Amino acid sequence: NIGAALASVAGLAAETLVLLDDRTRDATATVAEQAGARVLLEPWRGFGAQRNRALALCSGEWVLFLDADERVTPELAAEIRAIAAAPADSGIAGYWIPRYNQFFGTVLRGGGWYPDRQLRLLRRSHAHYDEARLVHEFAELDGEAGMLNGHILHLNIERLGELWQKQSAYALQEAQTLFRGGRRARWRNFVGAPAREFTRRYLALGGWRDGAVGLLMCGTLAYFEIVKFAHLKGLERL
Repeated sequence: NIGAALASVAGLAAETLVLLDDRTRDATATVAEQAGARVLLEPWRGFGAQRNRALALCSGEWVLFLDADERVTPELAAEIRAIAAAPADSGIAGYWIPRYNQFFGTVLRGGGWYPDRQLRLLRRSHAHYDEARLVHEFAELDGEAGMLNGHILHLNIERLGELWQKQSAYALQEAQTLFRGGRRARWRNFVGAPAREFTRRYLALGGWRDGAVGLLMCGTLAYFEIVKFAHLKGLERL
């Protein structure tokens, strides 16, 4: 994934930084270096802390965060170039970017998967991530946020095993965040939370429009609400 991700931002920035978990044993570092990126291998700190570290390491006024399974579309690249060339006194500290989410080769439009705006283009000195959030991190801005029209393409899930592994990790991290915040599991959560999640995504947010893939994704996320609260219940017993 990393080679195509870097190719999608080729020529877009004065510097490209790949901040890599030092436990990585594949060819990611080699591929990134061959693409002209500066690669740093450092201990994993958590999603929010890792992004704060990246902000500290970069030197430009604007920083675009891109994960390895994401691509910048040409339309988005053109918008970013225009922003970088504009005067610095706009008052905007960051930009929300709409994102296409692709699951099993299908870009989903319902279920809350679109427009899935991400706050990814940040004025470096005006942004900070809340490191208490272990998953689904987001930036806090010292200033206003604008909206862009160009998209990020997210090649989210391609295999069932990948879906299960990813959601299992998220469920544990979400349970840890709830536990640290003083939340405790109640038996009603094991019925109410998955029912609400499925109803919200499949009916209210139109997951039904994406056919079998939409049903699979809405059902999977509902199931992992049960897993999340099971983890939370386990944390209470430690």
